[in-house]
Amino acid sequence: MPGGRLTQQERKRIAQGLGDDLAYAEIARLIGRPTSTVTREVMRNGGPAAYRAERAQRATEQRSRRRTPPPAARDARPAPGEAGGRDPEAVRAYEETLTEVFLTSGLPRMAARVQAALALTDSGGLTAAELVDRLGISPASVSKAVAFMEAQGLVRRLAEGRRERYVIDNGVWYESIIASIRSNDLIVATAREGVRVLGAGTPAAIRLENTARFLDFLSDALRRAAEEARDVLYVGLEEEAGAREQG
Repeated sequence: MPGGRLTQQERKRIAQGLGDDLAYAEIARLIGRPTSTVTREVMRNGGPAAYRAERAQRATEQRSRRRTPPPAARDARPAPGEAGGRDPEAVRAYEETLTEVFLTSGLPRMAARVQAALALTDSGGLTAAELVDRLGISPASVSKAVAFMEAQGLVRRLAEGRRERYVIDNGVWYESIIASIRSNDLIVATAREGVRVLGAGTPAAIRLENTARFLDFLSDALRRAAEEARDVLYVGLEEEAGAREQG
């Protein structure tokens, strides 16, 4: 059934497709499933390099046996300020897929869950209490996840009286790239300090200097590209503002 759980045979075909180096979309077409279903299945079960059909089948059966109604089930309703009319099951499935993608990009699991939840709100923001209710996690978990995300430039805090709203907006990806560049710059400076300590011309120092040059070049190129591409983040907002003015 296209809308039901993956079968063991479908999982074997996914594993075969990964072994043949097929894209997720191509594997999805072969088994008649949405690409998001295949992506979520692979990411949830070790990623493309570690995916095994039998292990994925066993893990799914174990999850099914111990599963209680997930907190996301009560999120079938739109979050505060959200538009209605969406398919709650499709949104829930997509949120899982997005979370897994954020995980593979290096975010810790709780930060990935918070990032996905914020990304799927029309407003781009939720309070700690709303995140606790939406994700079924503790306030401490929310606080820790937000602190990590804030350090990476992935979220902003807005004061609302005695509470805070955590917000991602169109500029968050630019700020995240800039935060990554700053991290690169720190590695560059530290590597060049190592060259001084180890002595220029020694194998270790040469390796450190080459690392510094590579990251320095990369940071410079990335900074220029981020500045040039920054306006792309606001295209939709400008079009929306123009439409309002014409209306």
